[in-house]
Formats: sequence, structure tokens, C-alpha cells
Amino acid sequence: MKRPFTYKQAGVDIDAGDALVERIKPLALRTRIPEVLADVGGFAGMCRVPQGVDDPILVSGTDGVGTKLKLAFQLDAHDGIGQDLVAMCVNDILTCGARPLFFLDYFATGKLQLETATRVITGIAKACEDCGCALLGGETAEMPGMYANGEYDLAGFAVGVVARSKIIDGSRARPGDVVIGLGSSGLHSNGYSLVRKVVDQRNLKLTGQVMELGRTLGEALMVPTRLYTKPVRALLEAVPAIDLRAMSHITGGGLPGNVPRVLPEGLGVRIDLGSFRRPQIFDYLASLGPIEETEMRTAFNCGLGFLVMISPADRERTLAILRSVGEDPRVVGEVIAVEKTRPFEERLELVGAPPR
Repeated sequence: MKRPFTYKQAGVDIDAGDALVERIKPLALRTRIPEVLADVGGFAGMCRVPQGVDDPILVSGTDGVGTKLKLAFQLDAHDGIGQDLVAMCVNDILTCGARPLFFLDYFATGKLQLETATRVITGIAKACEDCGCALLGGETAEMPGMYANGEYDLAGFAVGVVARSKIIDGSRARPGDVVIGLGSSGLHSNGYSLVRKVVDQRNLKLTGQVMELGRTLGEALMVPTRLYTKPVRALLEAVPAIDLRAMSHITGGGLPGNVPRVLPEGLGVRIDLGSFRRPQIFDYLASLGPIEETEMRTAFNCGLGFLVMISPADRERTLAILRSVGEDPRVVGEVIAVEKTRPFEERLELVGAPPR
């Protein structure tokens, strides 16, 4: 008699998946907010719209971590990847003035490795806790043959809420508005296909100490994406005492691809490249590539992770608020008038040079 096939023989271990859910439950519990109505484990997560929000608008964002995951596999560095995932989604919805409410994740792998998955999701939960949003649920998919051994993919989905009257959309921006930059922690989660090309072509050792970086190359490349919830919430709580007009998350596409997109036609931004600190990892990669400066600005954030545009009258008050929550804000430029026919990619003017 032929032995019957089982799902586990086919490569899917339901027991391991159930064990992961049990590990996730206490992690998610620490992120619970008053609006959450159901715990992790059901078919769907439930979260009510917060009370006291006039004409509430839901704001959503989704993203992944990209090929930074390839380095995580090589280095067995899975603890910060969860923060990368949350940050890439939550930082986007912050630009609208939204309060993050909840987050969902999708973890897919060929064979579920319980310890690795736990490390990743622990990072997701910690980042959600830091943002004040609930890890409401997610999905773990075990798909034999879809991924190489030891590899996985991640996607995330964040939802926030903002009162219609408090939406920040750039529509009130004016020439002369002050642009304040918040620093990045490094490359965040963009440009890693180019990074890996440089690493491979130059035979760089990820585990080797790099004097200029003060750490190994792998450690410098795996620094998690910054969460900007705390400084942005501090500014939003100060409205209308400050006139907050636009915000931009510097993500894929770098400065040219992200700064103009939050402004209406006829407006652009002039940024002084010498006005902020550029982490050494950028110059290190540029010199080794070599990578031309125009390419650096398109592929990477080059040291600016988030921009805030405010009325000139509120410059000092805004800087003080940001410093009070531990930021090192820099006035990096101003909003300028441009021809309405000017192409999108030319609405950003970069002047000066990065400090050496």
C-alpha cells in the first residue's frame, strides 16, 4: 500500500506556522492601542477610527525592504529588518499629517525557520511600539520552491488617520518657505541593488572592519531606517501655533524623486548640500564605485531622511520643537517659484557641495 502524502512532506509545516503565531501574540499585545478590537490570530484584524477626529480620513501606505534583504541573508542580520519595513510604510503616511493606527506584515519563505522569523517579527513589533501603532495582524506564507534556502521576502501595510481639515498636502506652500531637514541613519532601505553591485565588483568583504566607517561594512549597510514618528508628531501637536505646509520622506528616487512631489506646479525647492551632515557611508561607496554624484542623489537619501516645509515666521519655533525631542534639525533650503512648465525632475535645485 502506498504511503499517503502529507502537507509537511510537500514542504509546508503547519505546526511551525502555528508556533510562530503563538510567539507573535505577546509581541503584538505590547503594541495594542485603545482602538484595537481583536487580537492576532483571527481571520482579520479590527480597529475603530479614533474618537474626536473631525471628518476622519484614512491614510494608507505599503512597501517592502527590497534587496537589502540579500545582505541580511549573507550576514544573518535579521533584527533590524523589521524596523526597515515599518519605517518605509509609516514614514510615508506621516507626510500627510496622519497618526499611524495599525500595521500588517507579509512574511513569505520557502521553509519557515522559526528563529529567523521570530527575529524579524520582533523587530516589526518593536518598531510599531515606537510609532504608537498596533501590529494588528499579518500573514506568514511557506511556499516550497519559491525561495532559496534561508531566504524570505517581506511586505508591509500601514494605515493612519487624519482629520480632513488637518491634512498636510503642500497646497499652502509658498515661495520663501523654509525647508528643514532631519538626518538619515544611513542608506535606509533604498539603493541596495547599486550597493550590492559595488560590493560584488570591488570584492568587498562585508565582515571586514572599515577604518573610515568605524565598523564593518556590513554593519554600516544594515543600520535600520529611521522612524520619524516622534519628531513629526511633535510638530503636528504644535499646529496651528506653527504653520506646517509640506513634508517629504526621502525614499526611493532620492532627493530629486521625492522633494518636488509634495508641492504644486509652479513651486520647487532649492537645497544647499553643505548645510547638513552626510554620513561617511555615502562617500565611501561613491569613491569605491565609483558612483557619480548625480547618481548618488538619485539612488540614495545622501543624509536627509525627511524634510519639513514651514512658514518663514515659524523657523525658530519649529527648530526648537524638533530639538526638544532629540533631533538635530538643519535649515537646508527654501521653497522657490519655478515655471509651471518645468519638468518634475528639474524642480529641485541643488547648490553647494557636501561638507568633507
